[in-house]
Amino acid sequence: MNSEYKIVWTNVAENDLKNIIEYISADNPQNALKILKKIKQKASKLYALPERGRIVPELQGEGVFQYRELIVQPWRLIYRIAEREIYVLSVIDSRQNVEDILLNRLLNI
Repeated sequence: MNSEYKIVWTNVAENDLKNIIEYISADNPQNALKILKKIKQKASKLYALPERGRIVPELQGEGVFQYRELIVQPWRLIYRIAEREIYVLSVIDSRQNVEDILLNRLLNI
């Protein structure tokens, strides 16, 4: 029996990651590549244990429990588990107003 999950990156999450890497690469292309690998690697580990991430605290306070996150300082990788798939929904800089971003992106869709 296969207990692994498939990881699916949404367009929004891919764009978030692209913007992060482009911003960093303007000053330090090598560091940008290192960060890209780090974020992708952390996300890829979800295939075996998707519930390892915590429930997003800002959403939990609003009564929303289906979204989880992994921290890759200073970014927060937001995802949702559905059936045998993990949907990576956003990669957000934790120095921004995360609550507003999440509420707009995840609750207004």
